[in-house]
Amino acid sequence: MSTASRMRWFETVSATLAVAAIALAACSDGNDASGDDDLLRPFSWTLPPGFAEPVVPADNPMSYAKIELGRHLFYDQRLSGTGNFSCASCHEQARAFTDGKPVGIGATGEAHPRNSMSLANAGYNAAINWSNPVVTRLEQQALIPMFGEHPVELGLAGMEDELLATLGADTTYQRLFGLSFPGDVAPVSLGNVTKALATFQRALVSGNSPYDRYRYQGQPGAISASAKRGEDLFFSERLECFHCHSGFNLTAAATYVGKPFTERAFFNNGLYNIDGAGAYPAPNVGLIEFTGRPDDMGKFKAPTLRNIAVTAPYMHDGSIATLDEVLDHYAAGGRTIASGPNAGDGSASPLKDGFVLGFTLTSQERADVLAFLESLTDETFLTDARFANPWPAGSPARP
Repeated sequence: MSTASRMRWFETVSATLAVAAIALAACSDGNDASGDDDLLRPFSWTLPPGFAEPVVPADNPMSYAKIELGRHLFYDQRLSGTGNFSCASCHEQARAFTDGKPVGIGATGEAHPRNSMSLANAGYNAAINWSNPVVTRLEQQALIPMFGEHPVELGLAGMEDELLATLGADTTYQRLFGLSFPGDVAPVSLGNVTKALATFQRALVSGNSPYDRYRYQGQPGAISASAKRGEDLFFSERLECFHCHSGFNLTAAATYVGKPFTERAFFNNGLYNIDGAGAYPAPNVGLIEFTGRPDDMGKFKAPTLRNIAVTAPYMHDGSIATLDEVLDHYAAGGRTIASGPNAGDGSASPLKDGFVLGFTLTSQERADVLAFLESLTDETFLTDARFANPWPAGSPARP
């Protein structure tokens, strides 16, 4: 698909499924354990201390019923062309909804060009994809893994009618779609599938890490002295990390109610420089793929650092294995690859962001920064039953 065709496709989706990103930590426990009254109670926010209020889309307001419906869809392997793959196959809760692989692997075994990004606090994302400025809404994003063919993810292209017939014949879905979209004559629809999936993702709020308890909940002993020193280094002009990883969600690519402006979401961090002029290896060339602007070569989203210790490997292509190696990369002001097809000195890239300057750390300072990053792990989020697979083993959704 050409860039122009891709842009037109996304713009059509945007016009059809217009929404915005929000978040909430709430959904039901167990497989259909909640009664109808519980799912239909008035919706209310439950946000961690220090978190701004998310933006709520007018045409897809949050509801407990929709969260529960989205959770079932998220874990349902029938939402794949092969019947043995689901959204959760690339987004595992224990890994903050990543998969531990350098790049995603789809239902048919096809390797994707990019790393599976964390869904923690996905509802706050001003930019959802690694380098796509057009898809800004979770409802749009849901269509890409479901029906995209380059690469194949869930592999549902051409199976829309079959998918809706399967969902409509399931008694659990008959109940949940009816509760979620009570005004719809035919609630089991593709538009409602994407709305429910988006609503569940907006519920995936992570804000109870040791760092949160220290910084926002008045618990000075929640993190170590080393992590506190690491925080000071992280937010210092010496390391410059905070320019790309700022705010309560530790990313510039965030939006919320009352935010006066949208910050830059995409940055070139000197990961590659294969031609001496800043080029990145295809097909992962960054924002330039959509804008055509030469200075957008190698620009990718700065993701949230929440739960970063459990989301390895790192970078848009999963090419850095550990947090220690990530520090090496930024300390050098860009990565040098000595040989092979991607050889080059990223620190010398003319397209590299001006904040990637390099720095020197003592062994203690390095340990301190790592301790700070590890303090961002929210164990309650990684194990919260409200976000877990609701389908019993052996069910049609989980064969």
